[in-house]
Amino acid sequence: MKYYSTNGKAPIADLHKAVVKGLAEDRGLYMPERINKLPKEFFDNIEKMSFQEIAYTVASAFFGEDVDLDALHDIVYDTLQFDCPVVNVKDDIYTLELFHGPTLAFKDVGARFMARLLQYFIKQENNHKEVNVLVATSGDTGSAVANGFLGVDGIHVYVLYPKGKVSPIQECQFTTLGKNITAIEVDGVFDDCQALVKNAFMDAELNEHMKLTSANSINVARFLPQAFYYFNAYARMKEQGKADNLVMCVPSGNFGNICAALFGHEMGLPIKRFIAANNANDIFYKYLQTGKYEPKPSKQTLANAMDVGDPSNFARIYDLYGKSHEKITSIISGATYTDEDIKQTMRECYKASGYILDPHGACGYQALKDGLKDGETGVFCETAHPAKFKEKVDEILGIDVEIPERLAAFMRGKKQSVAMTKDFADFKAYLMKQ
Repeated sequence: MKYYSTNGKAPIADLHKAVVKGLAEDRGLYMPERINKLPKEFFDNIEKMSFQEIAYTVASAFFGEDVDLDALHDIVYDTLQFDCPVVNVKDDIYTLELFHGPTLAFKDVGARFMARLLQYFIKQENNHKEVNVLVATSGDTGSAVANGFLGVDGIHVYVLYPKGKVSPIQECQFTTLGKNITAIEVDGVFDDCQALVKNAFMDAELNEHMKLTSANSINVARFLPQAFYYFNAYARMKEQGKADNLVMCVPSGNFGNICAALFGHEMGLPIKRFIAANNANDIFYKYLQTGKYEPKPSKQTLANAMDVGDPSNFARIYDLYGKSHEKITSIISGATYTDEDIKQTMRECYKASGYILDPHGACGYQALKDGLKDGETGVFCETAHPAKFKEKVDEILGIDVEIPERLAAFMRGKKQSVAMTKDFADFKAYLMKQ
């Protein structure tokens, strides 16, 4: 499989280059030259398959031309050492619980898969040069990537995060690890962190000094495996006889997760339509309404992992549908919610069903509640365990959310971070010393 840049000015790449390099030379995002359709027999029998079996079939269609199938099998099964159940919340609204991985967030699958795939390619190169992974996070990406890559030989990870704008538990999950993980606390917002990462990839002197790649959803190996979730959700709903007229709603920040879902749809996944649920950072929502994409500085909200003012994966969605606003709006609708909306949704859902939503999942739940039509069944993604936002959830619901031991263990660690301005010159100077 060959990969081209969304900006159309970079050389064509193979999967090895797309994964190891992360971002194309023209600052574009890599896209596969085609999307392979899965056979009818797969969907006819999908409800009888395990999560791992489903994921391996999907991964083979994505990556099977470029990765030895036995190695790919091992990567998939090593990645998916947990399940992600579908739970009924209320009437025809279900949640796909994506927080059963190591850091209790949906990004665990993409991060662990990428770590193993990158290690596979590094071993092929056999030049023993360390790969440095740069990742910007607005919350959950940093912890998932840090834990996915922790202790992996030949790889060092730098996690850039906005100072004071991630939850205390999220921060603990990537600042207390040490070993091959370095946390960089940027005096700015997520978009500043993302800009530092992208500028680093474009700096010739820095790339001569060290081998760089990214583990944000700009990397094809990070976002594509998230499609596994949606195939599994369809299988579990089909198992219950509720897969007809299925609507998937995805809380969206950098749009990697819903982008993976859309790739799955192009592979034949029979989802009727998708809803992208935004917090107050409503850039994509406004694009759907107007046809104009106008990035803005991100706003800080309760749903901090979605605080993105210029979502990178918009470029992939735009490219996937031939830059047609009409095609995009025919398959995706949008919704946007303020902090007060989110609080009200969390309270109403808890009162009605006892289900504890985190602020991100609340956007997804409310978008389905507002947008589901007669005869449709809706599934929204609950992207992280509510204990990751304990202070907010406890205050809003008046409860004491129990902290799982996996999270509590992180909180007992000692914070280790490097203070950084949002000036690229300072970041470059730091990396040049490494």
